[in-house]
Amino acid sequence: MDRFTISLDEELARQFDQLIADRGYRNRSEAVRDLIRAAIGSERQRHAPQGHCVANLSYVYKHHERDLAERLMHLQHEHHDLTVASLHSHIDHENCIESVILKGPADQVQRFANALMAESGVRHGQLNVVALEVADAHAHGHGHAHMHYRPAT
Repeated sequence: MDRFTISLDEELARQFDQLIADRGYRNRSEAVRDLIRAAIGSERQRHAPQGHCVANLSYVYKHHERDLAERLMHLQHEHHDLTVASLHSHIDHENCIESVILKGPADQVQRFANALMAESGVRHGQLNVVALEVADAHAHGHGHAHMHYRPAT
């Protein structure tokens, strides 16, 4: 494990310690590691990942908006090969939130997410993408091979 030292002014250190307490970190090192991972992940998001990914697409929509729920369901069915699971919850009498777990080629996942978030009536859309790398490939006795993936480091 590499170690490094950083210097912070008093006010920034106080705010950081408050963040650590609010989020329940045991120490500054754990918090710094998570901040670095978040910064690296954010930088990866700026450059569309290549290859495969796993992603969470979350969005809010008004379920009474003209045929919107049906259009959203139709889009998910059209991309059933990318959709792993979905969660639907009612926020109030008008609004719903959905979270869709996606897995597949990053360019296809991004296009699907863009199409869904572009639907009239969808608000607060957010796509969180995690790039995957091949862990290994296995050929099984049933005649075909498949890939195992893990989050890219």
